[in-house]
Amino acid sequence: MQTKKCYDSQMNTTTAIAIGGFDGMHLGHQALFQHLGTEGTIVVIETGYANLTPQKERKNFTNHSLLFVDLEEIRHFNGADFLHFLEEKFPKLEKIVVGYDFHFGKDRCYSSADLKEMFRGEVVVVDEVKHKNDSIHSHKIRAKLQLGNIEGANNFLGHNYTIRGKYVRGQGLGAKELVATVNIQTEGFLLPKEGVYATLTRVDDEEHLHPSVSFIGHRASTDGSFAVETHILDTEIVCEASASISFVSFIRDNQKFATLPALKEAIQKDIKIATKKLKFLQL
Repeated sequence: MQTKKCYDSQMNTTTAIAIGGFDGMHLGHQALFQHLGTEGTIVVIETGYANLTPQKERKNFTNHSLLFVDLEEIRHFNGADFLHFLEEKFPKLEKIVVGYDFHFGKDRCYSSADLKEMFRGEVVVVDEVKHKNDSIHSHKIRAKLQLGNIEGANNFLGHNYTIRGKYVRGQGLGAKELVATVNIQTEGFLLPKEGVYATLTRVDDEEHLHPSVSFIGHRASTDGSFAVETHILDTEIVCEASASISFVSFIRDNQKFATLPALKEAIQKDIKIATKKLKFLQL
């Protein structure tokens, strides 16, 4: 985490900022960041609703510095107050980059057109970004994830949707009767719909991404509890603290099996499908 001294240094040299909520850091957001240059900072307005990249997760998808601003701190500002706030934070500010649908100030009554009139420097308004003629928005990505449409969500994101969490002990049944898994407890992330997925898993602070098959949902065939668990395909892994799971493709819905052998057979089929889907990825 950056110290206050680092933030002060960053803001004193910043000449360009991009402003928005930026949940997901998707392709539409990345189009704004392309206008920042080397002395640019991303100003993240925290609304409390981010669940694709909650809290500080956005830093994993950019090389630019980020400044987080709580919406409650600024929502009562009029246009002049808002600009004064930005210019105090960034004394060398020359350029502001926003999306085509950007609004600011109390009751969101100011638009990018007002920003152009009020700001002494350059205002860049980035047009709507589309994928195959479909406009990219965070709410659409959320909807795709909740339907299990991982490929569609990833196409909008420009990266594999990723969740992170602390390692927790599982029920102990996997390693004994089924397959060994790393179980995690996540907070703040939107979880894709219940089911089995081809994934890439990073354990603790390793740089390497491991091909994996992951399950999200209630263990309908065993104890009925909710779990987020991943089975590493290429090696045996000991997780000590945390893991991240990046989703590549949906395999099947969560199902209830009458016996453990039936469940184990289904898991082996899942492993074969995941192995095939992940075979040609550069890890």
